[in-house]
Amino acid sequence: MITVEELYALYKRCSGITTDSRNIKDGSMFFALKGEKFDGNDFALDALKAGARYAIVDRFLLEGTSWRGRKCIVVENSLNMLQEMAAYHRRQLDIPVIGITGTNGKTTTKELIAAVLSKKYDVVATQENFNNHIGVPLTLFRIDDRTDMAVVEMGASAPGEIAQLTRIVQPTCGLITTVGKAHIEGFGSFEGVKKAKGELYDILRQRGGVVFYNADNEHLCEMVSHRPGLCTRRYGVREQGVEILPATAESPFLQLSLEHDGKPVRIRTNLVGAYNADNVMAALSVGEAFEVPFAKAVAAIEAYSPSNSRSQLVRTKNNVLIVDAYNANPSSMRAALDNFAATDFPEKVLMLGDMLELGQESSEEHRAILQRACEVAPVIFLVGEEFARASRTLHTDPRQVASFPDIESLKAYVEEHPLAGKTILIKGSNGNHMQQAVKAL
Repeated sequence: MITVEELYALYKRCSGITTDSRNIKDGSMFFALKGEKFDGNDFALDALKAGARYAIVDRFLLEGTSWRGRKCIVVENSLNMLQEMAAYHRRQLDIPVIGITGTNGKTTTKELIAAVLSKKYDVVATQENFNNHIGVPLTLFRIDDRTDMAVVEMGASAPGEIAQLTRIVQPTCGLITTVGKAHIEGFGSFEGVKKAKGELYDILRQRGGVVFYNADNEHLCEMVSHRPGLCTRRYGVREQGVEILPATAESPFLQLSLEHDGKPVRIRTNLVGAYNADNVMAALSVGEAFEVPFAKAVAAIEAYSPSNSRSQLVRTKNNVLIVDAYNANPSSMRAALDNFAATDFPEKVLMLGDMLELGQESSEEHRAILQRACEVAPVIFLVGEEFARASRTLHTDPRQVASFPDIESLKAYVEEHPLAGKTILIKGSNGNHMQQAVKAL
């Protein structure tokens, strides 16, 4: 059986790594991974025919034989080999690597930090939300000799996953954005979430790495205090005396007022939601640590525009949409509702999709969020059985609240009963596909 070192030597002769046989670059190394609905081993020969130099498989196909000089290489477990080789690749690189995790704000914070650092360095950052056991190794393989530093997002839905990803990434510093009630089904409780996210702090303490933490967040402060010897850098809106300026219908984006070197500074972002202030301050803190000039860091933040259904403002022909529909949990949902309530947007409408993976707390959390929603907007559209059940339990006014089993039903209703002149907050877990409502509005 081939070793990690031997396979890595072959990888160095390849043009890159891929796990998708439909996206083969000539000379690449294809890893055949198993999914719920497919088995990459079935497509290994297709990958070779499409130009892959090697196909790494864990089911016997053509071991020891070649196809026009290209080979199938059998390993015990192709996913484990991908991860082990990514960790081996990381060990060859003497560069700063920033690991980011958290319940909310991971991707926005990652993108802001990458934007700031890119003002001075050649940066590789996680693309989109490739933050799992497959996406993280693929991110590491994008790092090459030209890379000055990397920013790697790590997601998790069960205990031990952050520890596993951190052992692959081997970060030199890290950041937990928030800890909240998400993936409770996998973590078991809020304390389980804190323990799982804290695995990043644990490994950084072992490695002597630096932790950036929001000193305004009591949970993160507690987690830091329980780990003596941890090397830290503090940031925070209150911690640094930052003022969040009011959002209005005319000026809906987040703006911050702060002092730098004794001079007042205003930062004008393209992000919707006061909760994004913490993400901005995290990016400024990391930029300062790596000596990015403050003016350049501010310029990077102001130039960043979200395009991934996260804190994104979309103006259609008929309405203004706040699309924050990539994911949702009780803490992010409440923050979005509170922010929506605090603005003077006209004709407010809510479109909320179920919050998934909350386990036994799901019913209670959906009822609490729906109660808050009823205080925020006169018109509410709900998608999913959990919110529908909450609506029935709370006996909501049918003139205010309408429930739909799925996004297709909501889209059909809106197309038959068009909305115009509204400001609409769209939020829900990704499994509800809430972003599809945009086309109907």
